[in-house]
Amino acid sequence: MPAYLLVRATVTDMQQYQQYMKRTPAIVEKYGGTFLVRGGDKVILEGPESPERIVLLKFDSVEAAQRMYNSAEYQAAIQVRADAAEASFIVLDGVH
Repeated sequence: MPAYLLVRATVTDMQQYQQYMKRTPAIVEKYGGTFLVRGGDKVILEGPESPERIVLLKFDSVEAAQRMYNSAEYQAAIQVRADAAEASFIVLDGVH
């Protein structure tokens, strides 16, 4: 069953965050993930305005998303992001 990784990030240093962004595509691809949304414009239809950067990725399974997140490569990327953004990562089961 597919799984989706939803990331909400509050970026405080875009220049440093861009270094993190350069590292992540190869890591995501290595673990079978695909970016569906990676920042960009958003339209709030309901609820309060949110300045967060939204990223949505698709993986083959929850376990695949967890393997990517827990990998040595991604943990190193987190260190690059540490002083540039605060983020939450939520893995969701998809539907067929």
